[in-house]
Amino acid sequence: MTQAPMAAKTSRRRHDREIISLALPAFGALVAEPLFVMVDSAVIGHLGTPQLAGLGIAAALLMTAVSVFVFLAYATTAAVARRVGAGDLQAAIRQGMDGIWLALLLGAAVIAVVLPGAPWLVDLFGASDTAAPYAITYLRISSLGIPAMLVVLAATGVLRGLQDTKTPLYVAIGGFTANAALNVGLVYGAGLGIAGSAWGTVIAQCGMAAAYLVVVVRGARKHGASLRPDAAGIRACAQAGAPLLVRTLSLRAVLMIATAVAAHLGDADVAAHQILLSLWSLLAFALDAIAIAGQAIIGRYLGAGDAAGAQEACRRMVQWGIVSGVVLGVLVAVSRPLFIPLFTGDDVVRDALLPALLVVAVSQPIAGIVFVLDGVLMGAGDGPYLAWAMLATLAVFAPVALLVPVLGGGLTALWWAMTLMMAVRMLTLWLRARSGRWVVTGATR
Repeated sequence: MTQAPMAAKTSRRRHDREIISLALPAFGALVAEPLFVMVDSAVIGHLGTPQLAGLGIAAALLMTAVSVFVFLAYATTAAVARRVGAGDLQAAIRQGMDGIWLALLLGAAVIAVVLPGAPWLVDLFGASDTAAPYAITYLRISSLGIPAMLVVLAATGVLRGLQDTKTPLYVAIGGFTANAALNVGLVYGAGLGIAGSAWGTVIAQCGMAAAYLVVVVRGARKHGASLRPDAAGIRACAQAGAPLLVRTLSLRAVLMIATAVAAHLGDADVAAHQILLSLWSLLAFALDAIAIAGQAIIGRYLGAGDAAGAQEACRRMVQWGIVSGVVLGVLVAVSRPLFIPLFTGDDVVRDALLPALLVVAVSQPIAGIVFVLDGVLMGAGDGPYLAWAMLATLAVFAPVALLVPVLGGGLTALWWAMTLMMAVRMLTLWLRARSGRWVVTGATR
């Protein structure tokens, strides 16, 4: 074997080791987070239907309030990783602290809105008279944990930027275990009902935030980084995160439009759509784990001034995304007969699911490329392009999706529209990756 192929093979193996070491723990941490709501649902479900309905509404509002600020993790990962690549760990942790302070400020602002506005927000979701009081109670108590949830996002970004995805996995497992124990103890042992479930979640989230802060503060002291809030640094974090906020809101708009269209198709279609979205989200966790590895690795390479290494890592991660997407697509297609009975026994819903599941399967290789390139460009700090690209995607998707019921299409047609949305995202991201304009080296972009 000649020297060049051997060098290429060695480089691929190095990238593979890096991707696996970061992606596997990241996947575990990603899966652990939605289990919080599942535990709450399992515990509250035994109290009664109104309580469970109230939890469903409050949890949807809570997750929406938190998910729009996911840029706290993404932007922090990229910024910290750049400074790690540049060899300045003090500045890396200082950057992370700015993100954590921003998380606390945003969390306080959300509480100021949710606490007094809980009845209006619950009513906006159309809660019944019996479910509304439970939803308001859960939402108000749980909102007290939002600052902790946002600190967890920012601190997770710090550790990912430091190339550490194992600590977030351990914290997530600990938080999930504590949440489960607290829910059972407070709901049944203390007899607090749905309020006990909310307090259990708040305590677990605060515990997770405290664990992260211990790790970050220890690192700050080790490297001589200041822990005090810095107005300029916090403002810079907010400016870096603003484009990613636009991207996230645009993506949320896509999902809301899709759900609204499904609701117009009929009860069976919207029920099947919710099952499909759950599966789609689960598949996204696997692909997003590679994207998280991409954020950390690309940021580090660019911070170190290694443009060639960043581009080579990008190419390798795209290959990983394609292979992962193909494998997931095949699994979905093959397991359809086993998967559907787990969620519904309704023949009408089942008939709507079968063809639409094939569409989801076909779209997975596209999703693999999209998630990876999304992570690469986030790691490069290319937020403004991601914002404009997602807005363009929304502009293409919205009219196509809204035409589905007008033209007599069903759920399968709607999911073809979702696949079109992913294809547009892939095109915009691929064009940017190919242009090389995202490759900006240095400790800051």
